[in-house]
Amino acid sequence: MTGRRERKQVLLRLDPVVYEALARWAGDELRSANSQIEFLLRRALADAGRLPTAPAPLPRRGRPPKRPPTEPEA
Repeated sequence: MTGRRERKQVLLRLDPVVYEALARWAGDELRSANSQIEFLLRRALADAGRLPTAPAPLPRRGRPPKRPPTEPEA
């Protein structure tokens, strides 16, 4: 394993109007609705003093970085 924690899947039911507002907000910040929910939950946990001491970092936005080409071994 590469040290990354497995992400939990959660079913969340939202009012359609709330979801649309969330999706618009996420789009404004170039996030998916799922990432926006996680961002907001982490911020709420931190504000309440309940964020765990070592949560995994949020995944970076955008494309993954390009890896430099590997050189063939001689």
